[in-house]
Amino acid sequence: MDNKKFKSKASLVMYFLRGAKRYFLLAVMFAGLVSMLEMVNPRIIGYTVDCVLDDKESTLPTFVNRLIESIGGRGYLVGHLHVIALAVIFFALLSALCRYLFRLNNAKGAERLVKTMRDELFTHILGLPFSWHAENRTGDIIQRCTSDVEQIKMFLSEQLTSLFRISVLLAMSIAFMMRINVRLALCALAFVPVIMGYSYYFHRKIGSAFQKVDEEEGRLSSIAQENLTGVRVVRAFGREKYERTRFEKQNSAYTAMWVRLMDLMAAFWCSGDMISYLQILVIVAYGAALCVQGVLTAGAYIEFISYNNLMLWPVRWLGRVVANLSKAGISIERLMYIMNAEQEKDASDCIEAPMDGDIVFEHVSFQYENASGKALDDVSFVIPAKSTFGIIGSTGSGKSTLMYLLDKVYETNDGVVSVGGVDVRKIKSSWLRQNVGMVLQEPYLFSRKLSENIAIAKADASMEEIRHVARIAAIDDSIEKFSDGYDTYVGERGVTLSGGQKQRTAIAQMLIKKPPIMVFDDSLSAVDAETDEKIRHALKESIGESTVILISHRITTLMECDNIIVMDHGRVIEQGSHAALLEKGGVYRRIYDLQSRQMQEEKE
Repeated sequence: MDNKKFKSKASLVMYFLRGAKRYFLLAVMFAGLVSMLEMVNPRIIGYTVDCVLDDKESTLPTFVNRLIESIGGRGYLVGHLHVIALAVIFFALLSALCRYLFRLNNAKGAERLVKTMRDELFTHILGLPFSWHAENRTGDIIQRCTSDVEQIKMFLSEQLTSLFRISVLLAMSIAFMMRINVRLALCALAFVPVIMGYSYYFHRKIGSAFQKVDEEEGRLSSIAQENLTGVRVVRAFGREKYERTRFEKQNSAYTAMWVRLMDLMAAFWCSGDMISYLQILVIVAYGAALCVQGVLTAGAYIEFISYNNLMLWPVRWLGRVVANLSKAGISIERLMYIMNAEQEKDASDCIEAPMDGDIVFEHVSFQYENASGKALDDVSFVIPAKSTFGIIGSTGSGKSTLMYLLDKVYETNDGVVSVGGVDVRKIKSSWLRQNVGMVLQEPYLFSRKLSENIAIAKADASMEEIRHVARIAAIDDSIEKFSDGYDTYVGERGVTLSGGQKQRTAIAQMLIKKPPIMVFDDSLSAVDAETDEKIRHALKESIGESTVILISHRITTLMECDNIIVMDHGRVIEQGSHAALLEKGGVYRRIYDLQSRQMQEEKE
């Protein structure tokens, strides 16, 4: 979806409603028919009591009176009361049919709406920059895409679509009541402002409470999501009790918020019941008094009470709509936050540039948002095409940040990163990332078969290709030892594999698409030195014309690189081949001597 700003809740709802509008319109039409049909039976009953059983003058429309006369008039109906019963049944069945069609179209519209919302949210979230994901908790995003979506669905399908039916029912009930007796109708209507008044009061209270409930649910979802995905870490450090206490504390806060909201809802509905029953009591008593005085007939009295009961439901339902509007409004705002977040978007002049040229970092500086210092400070170096380039440095020195800028995950504050003389900001993001293969220190594997994980970047990869890259990544032997081989199901985040197996699987993922630029970001840290060497030799024989960038803390991983840079506090402090850097006797030499001693001690 294009970056589109939604300036109002209504504009976002209308955007989501496309594809579902026709179903909701049909639902509204049948809801209106239900309301009109519900007006008929009280009229029939009133006519039967007053005109058939008591021989009073008919107040039915002229065409109805003519129809009755054509079948024999009052005399016929007195002897054939079953005809009236059949008429009541007919209109009840017709009302039931319209109600069924209303529910059917309403349900179809609701499910179309939910599908559209989920599709749009998922697609939009996929296009949001990495910085947005870093600022927002995964659990909260999931909660917005589930609970808030359901809340909007419930409001639109259960309340808003009934609004037209309510309006028709309310208007017709009042009209019929006014026709029967104006004073009694005004008495009934006197309670309507009271009901609407307390509904508005609770609307404000409930909206505030629901927002707090939603926020607490998002925090609870985040805790649950973190613990489920990091269950091995929790157990490894014996943090079950701490995490359980943390979860229970948040769950208690969430429950307390819900209890507070339910207190408000209970007060709202109890107030509505009390006022509604009081209104019925007043109408029954006053109507009975009018009957005794001879102002109102028995049939009209029964008819009026029926219409009054029909009116009370829409008035109370309007109150419910007002109350639920608060909750739906908060949910829409939370989805607007996602939909109004700016997606990554290439400039109009971006191109699909050749990716087989030199990679140049020219006076590059970068600082993460809200960070106290620069991650990179005036960094300049060149990675010749088709060469092997090594990067080493302490934790936090800016090694990975260099690759994030190359892959346009972030953009430089100052300076230029270019490939083949073209600024990466002028290269289409999809094209750039398609041609820059990255293997991270902590790879992410999906809950799929091992073969599907390896072929994730090339859906049409053959089994022979999958096995070939698995052998290069030195993971083939391990996979063959699994009972299901390449059909072994990988748990969430690759939880069923060791750290080294995950890294080697990720290397195979990248190799299968054969990108012209390959980046290994400390991706051999979890394998032993022997496997490290085996993978590097296999890579050297298979990379062909690709430019390879190796980021590592191990000098043995980098010593065969054509060129190496040493990073420290966001700056390049040394640069050269392995031999040249050893001769300088600087930081690189100290790291080499320290690691050599450690390796010697391990052998002894």
